[in-house]
Amino acid sequence: MSFKPARRPHFFYTTAPLPCPYLAGHTERKVVTELAGVSAESLHDRLSRGGFRRSHNIAYAPVCPNCNACVPIRIRAKDFVPNRTQKRIAKLNADLTVAEMPPRATAEQYQLFQRYQQARHGDGDMATMSFYDYRAMVEDTPIETAIVEFRDRQERLLGACLTDRLGDGLSAVYSFFSPEADERSLGTQAILWLIARAAEMDLPHVYLGYWVEESRKMAYKAKFRPSEILRAGQWTVFSEPPPGGRKAGLPPGADGRLLALAADD
Repeated sequence: MSFKPARRPHFFYTTAPLPCPYLAGHTERKVVTELAGVSAESLHDRLSRGGFRRSHNIAYAPVCPNCNACVPIRIRAKDFVPNRTQKRIAKLNADLTVAEMPPRATAEQYQLFQRYQQARHGDGDMATMSFYDYRAMVEDTPIETAIVEFRDRQERLLGACLTDRLGDGLSAVYSFFSPEADERSLGTQAILWLIARAAEMDLPHVYLGYWVEESRKMAYKAKFRPSEILRAGQWTVFSEPPPGGRKAGLPPGADGRLLALAADD
């Protein structure tokens, strides 16, 4: 008679209400759980497919009352067809060299991160991050992570993208780039590179996090086609703005069963 050890329940918690970073006048709440132990990789994979994102060793998803504006979105890497603008951006950045680096923070990265935050998000919390905060963002990861660096011919660091490896794709955790090189559209270039890299690795998806239709700074995520969005617990081909209907108080794509999720330790 064989003995099968009981699975340890995995606990989820909700955060206190905070101002929404995407929609003025809205309140944000999240459901969070720790990614730790030998099950961290598999748990992160499952949660990512269910609409969660990672920050440090925490996975989170929005559970904002009476709001379903945050829609998980992913690109179908192998089927991706660039539009005219994306082709132009790729050609413009053909001179860049790209390297996948281990998740180790450097002073050079941090200086670029600071310039980006001051130029783009000067009134946000990340603009006040110290080097030690930045290092924690990069290095506190329980899963396979890389930081992709983009350099010009003079070896100057122009952009970087913190990237997670999933079982079914790559996940763009956070990207930042030189505000002095706006004409290069390096945010778009980073995604184009991730799409090509995922296809090269035989991975079907690139996860972009949440698309918010009403947020101008999130609009770019809907421009990569074909893509899929998560609604009613199913990934479906993105063709038009998704209608409402997600039950308030649950993460996008999740239902009450999610909170009973169990994971091996």
